[in-house]
Amino acid sequence: MPRKFFNKYMPKAHDIKNNKTLQVFGTLLHDPNLWHLNRRSVASAFAVGLFFAWWPVPFQMLLAAGGAIVFRSNLPISVGLVWVTNPLTMPPMFYFAYLIGVWIVGAPERVFEFEASATWLLNELHYIWKPFLTGCFTLAVLSAILGYVCIELMWRYSIIKRRNKRRQQNN
Repeated sequence: MPRKFFNKYMPKAHDIKNNKTLQVFGTLLHDPNLWHLNRRSVASAFAVGLFFAWWPVPFQMLLAAGGAIVFRSNLPISVGLVWVTNPLTMPPMFYFAYLIGVWIVGAPERVFEFEASATWLLNELHYIWKPFLTGCFTLAVLSAILGYVCIELMWRYSIIKRRNKRRQQNN
């Protein structure tokens, strides 16, 4: 069941190999291990993708692709999961990361009103960078661990369920 589910929604290897932004990796994308759908590759892909989803940098997809290559995890899933942070989810996710960072660092919470301007960003970043980046890193690590463990458990549960169903049919 897990393999069928992921296979259904995964882009094809040739589409990703021909993606212009991922051409930076050249022939590294031709490693067959990056395209396998097994418990280890999918679980580690979730860890890589969720880890880089919390990084407040542009080109998260490139970082996730590099992480997938290094950890030999499923590339399409790693790259796709960074889109957890998209223009709609980014503000609440990063504000939550800031609040977590404030709690960890022990800094006072800064009350501010968001403005979509570079001037505002540079002025506020001066005050909030430490709790913000601390929160982002903490949530990146926690999300990666939680994603890995959840996929491992779901995959194992699916295998046990399928095995028990086969046993019942044979009896």
